Amino acid sequence: MNRAKAALLKTLGFANSLVLTRSYVTTRPICSQVTQFSHLSHFHSDQSCGFHFLNTHQSLFFSSAPNSVLQLVLANQWSAELENELSESYPSLTHDAVIYVLKKLDKDPTKAWDFFNWVCEKNGFRPSSSVFSLMLGVLGHKDSMKQFWITLRQMKEQGFYIEVQTYRQIVEQLKKGKMDNDVVAFNHFFERMMQDNATDEVAKKVADVVSGSEWSAGIEKELGELKITLSDNFVIRVLKELRICPSKALSFFHWVGQSSGYEHNTITYNAVARILAQADSIGEFWSVIEEMKGAGHELDLDTYIKITRQFQKSKMMEDAVKLYELMMDGPYKPSAQDCSLLLRSISASDKPDLDMAFRVAKKFESAGNTLSKALYDGIHRSLTSAGSFDEAEKITKVMRNAGYEPDNITYSQLVFGLCKAKRLEEACNVLDEMEANGCVPDIKTWTILIQGHCTANEVDTALVCFAKMIEKGCDADADLLDVLINGFLKQRKIEGAYKLLIEMVNMTRLRPWQATYKNLIENLLEVRKLDEAFALLHLMKKQSYPPYPEPFVQYISKFGSVEDAAEFLKALSVKEYPSSAAYVHVFKSFFKEGRDSEAKELLYKCPHHIRKLGEISKLFGSTESKQTAA
Repeated sequence: MNRAKAALLKTLGFANSLVLTRSYVTTRPICSQVTQFSHLSHFHSDQSCGFHFLNTHQSLFFSSAPNSVLQLVLANQWSAELENELSESYPSLTHDAVIYVLKKLDKDPTKAWDFFNWVCEKNGFRPSSSVFSLMLGVLGHKDSMKQFWITLRQMKEQGFYIEVQTYRQIVEQLKKGKMDNDVVAFNHFFERMMQDNATDEVAKKVADVVSGSEWSAGIEKELGELKITLSDNFVIRVLKELRICPSKALSFFHWVGQSSGYEHNTITYNAVARILAQADSIGEFWSVIEEMKGAGHELDLDTYIKITRQFQKSKMMEDAVKLYELMMDGPYKPSAQDCSLLLRSISASDKPDLDMAFRVAKKFESAGNTLSKALYDGIHRSLTSAGSFDEAEKITKVMRNAGYEPDNITYSQLVFGLCKAKRLEEACNVLDEMEANGCVPDIKTWTILIQGHCTANEVDTALVCFAKMIEKGCDADADLLDVLINGFLKQRKIEGAYKLLIEMVNMTRLRPWQATYKNLIENLLEVRKLDEAFALLHLMKKQSYPPYPEPFVQYISKFGSVEDAAEFLKALSVKEYPSSAAYVHVFKSFFKEGRDSEAKELLYKCPHHIRKLGEISKLFGSTESKQTAA
């Protein structure tokens, strides 16, 4: 162990012997028992779960079919020969199929662009607003911006517009790629598109009529008098205008479907499904899904992904699982990654529903798929989070039999579950078992263990774990420091938190998160530890963080002296003096607290150019006028 780590341990007040002789007693070794199970080719959960793992190793059914469009595109370089083969095999493609292929090609802009051009120009496919939006998202990268702008112009020429949500996503994507010029140009394009869109005004007028009152014959009559021209694009626009009134959106959808000369299709069904996928209209959502399937239409993959994310975000897990099962029974199956994300969402709840996790895994396998390490981890995460440790051991055994050895992810999930169940001694013992099995705990595993102790208000034991981590040669990071600082603050050990941060920065050259600094500064000022808060402000500046003035201004204007204010202003400065705005802010705060004399005294200590500022003169002049009037 190097000198810095040794010094840190000593400063923290830990004897090395305490760390090395610490005994973690447990009734049974959690992980080592896994090896006691006989080889299992199948895994049965208890009856309450009603689940059976097939544990087969079959190939992916849909994407590996020799004649599938996706496989042809993925397996070949784009060429005239490939286009001929596609045209002969697939003279026409549905909207759902095109969405599916483009979604699967979203990491390969070149192939997505080639496929998009072929399907639109030579296959006779007419893209919808959602197809164009999907393509823009795929192409919005530095190497494919030429194709991005071509697609954007085509979209406008064909009478489509960019949804606000799509617009925001693309702007963020361009900003992330540091394409500032494209961001500016795209913003101008979007604004002009909105201004030039006369149809959008008609859609808003229709939406106003529909949302004005409950659906009735009077509304139908009023809509009829508007003499609107129905098209897929127009219907989608009205539905989006009604997205905050899902039941009224559905009434409009049904009215349109009954109108002479218009028939709903997969595009409009998918559009209304997105609108209805909310807690307040979930019954109507499933009704439309059933109606949609009965009419021979499918939920496209892009719509599914958006809806399932919404369900998971809103904790509507039963609906998310039900929708996953429906999609896996259809032609456009979600990916293994989608399955893994759904399992992760299930495990993240306070009381994970194991039956849901098993249903998802079973449906994935029943489609001919093999469970990957990530999916085994997803099931294991749900089990450990729910406190079903016996079942977690069994699934670890099944995972081993499938060729996947437990790693830091697997063990970390077990540590998290044990900490959640307040079985802290056993959680500590897991790390020893990891090492015995040849798996070295990483910083994430240690952080989960230490956070578990902090959450349980066992901060002293958390520090013992931290010291042991240092002894083992694992370096702390900003994440772990934040966990420890929050643990201290939770127990109102504010001075201890401050000392810990200072020692970590000085001895290990760690750069804490900006949020950690802010949180600790606020807590220090609450207990009137201004000098310590100043020290953190100086550290922030030294580590190139922007200043955090607000809590200092509030504190100093109420309790601080003129000298405190002067020191604060000096600490803010990057060069010789802080900005004039900083001075104005401090003066206003003093006046607000009725400390006019302190404000004047501070003014005399300010640099000449600050005293001569018009805003400062005006501020003090108005104050003197008020005093004279009084």
